[in-house]
Amino acid sequence: MNPRWPALLTLMLSATVVAARAAEPAPAPRTPEPQVLHQVTEDDNVRIEELRVRGQTKRLTVKPKIRGVEPYEIATPEPGRAPGDDPKAGQRVWLSLTF
Repeated sequence: MNPRWPALLTLMLSATVVAARAAEPAPAPRTPEPQVLHQVTEDDNVRIEELRVRGQTKRLTVKPKIRGVEPYEIATPEPGRAPGDDPKAGQRVWLSLTF
């Protein structure tokens, strides 16, 4: 047996492994999760909860601590509309059907 055969076989096997790894598709880049911020501001009379996704306010809930006053939401502008063009943006919306 020729002494070069084991070295030649090893070289061929490692070339095959390298070629197989190069042929594998690269993993798809992962899309980052959106930044979600839940902020609570509270004082003696009211508790305000704000939910922001990607820096845009999605929900703004006001919970007064005064007896007899129901919690409500402040309507946020619809995505894609200017706040001045959205008539309900900034208006109070009472949550009448909560479970």
